[in-house]
Amino acid sequence: MHPMLNTAVKAARRAGAIIMRASDNLDALTVRHKTLNDLVSEVDRAAEDAIIEVLKTAYPEHAILAEESGASGDSEHVWIIDPLDGTTNFLHGFPVYCVSIAMAHKGVLTHGVVYDPVKNDLFTTSRGAGAYLNDRRLRVSKREKLIDGLIGTGFPFRMFDHADAYMGMMREVMQKTAGIRRPGSAALDLANVAAGRLDGFWEIGLAPWDMAAGALLVTEAGGLVGDLQGNQDFLGSGHIIAGNPRMFSQLLQLIEGHLTPALRGEAPAR
Repeated sequence: MHPMLNTAVKAARRAGAIIMRASDNLDALTVRHKTLNDLVSEVDRAAEDAIIEVLKTAYPEHAILAEESGASGDSEHVWIIDPLDGTTNFLHGFPVYCVSIAMAHKGVLTHGVVYDPVKNDLFTTSRGAGAYLNDRRLRVSKREKLIDGLIGTGFPFRMFDHADAYMGMMREVMQKTAGIRRPGSAALDLANVAAGRLDGFWEIGLAPWDMAAGALLVTEAGGLVGDLQGNQDFLGSGHIIAGNPRMFSQLLQLIEGHLTPALRGEAPAR
C-alpha cells in the first residue's frame, strides 16, 4: 500500500472510532443547521480534526480541502476530506454514513479511502493500482441493460433550483431501471458502484469531498465517471454520473434529455 494511502486509512479509522463512540449517545450531541437541511454536529468537527491531525503529522506541507474547515495551505498535494458523509443519517441513528478521504496531486485524484464504520468496510484505491474492499479487489458490475440496473441517487437537499429537472430525471430512471436507491451518503453510493452493488449512480449539487474518493474507486474498479454531459469536470460542477461502462452511457443518454441551460453550465440558475 502506498504510504499516502496508508496514512489516509489510519486517519479514516481514527475518525470512524470517534463517530462510532458518539453513535452510542446521539441525544448528547449538539447539532446546528449550516444552511437549510444541511446539518452539522460536533462529531463532524471532532472527526475532521482527528483526520487533519493524522495527515498533517505525516505531511505537514500538504494542503487541505475539508467540509467543515474549508481550504488551507498551498501545495500541489491536496487532501479532500469529508469527515462524516451522511450526517443526517448518523444523527437519526440510520446506519448509512462514512468517512471519505482523497488525495489530489496537481488536480488529479491519486488516492482514495471510503470507510464505513458501521460495517467496518474499508474501501481503498490508488491511481493505476485498482480498488479494494477489505483487501478484496473490486470490479464494477457486468449488467448491460438499463432495465436490469439498480441505480443510486441523492435528492437535491441544499439547492432546490434544479428540483424540477431532477424530478424529470428520476421519473424516467424509475421507469427504465430495476430500481432507484437513495441511501443518503454519496461517497458510500460511489463505493457501492465500484463494488458492483449498484450498477450506476447520479446526483446534482454535490461538493468535491462527497465525490473525490468514490470517483477514483469507480474508475479503478473499471467504471466510468463524468459530469451530466460525460465530461471530466464533475468535481468542479458538483454534478456526477457513475457506473459500469454500459450503464454509464445509457444513464448519460437518459439524463441528458432533462438538462436545463443552468445544468449545462450555460446560464446561472435563478
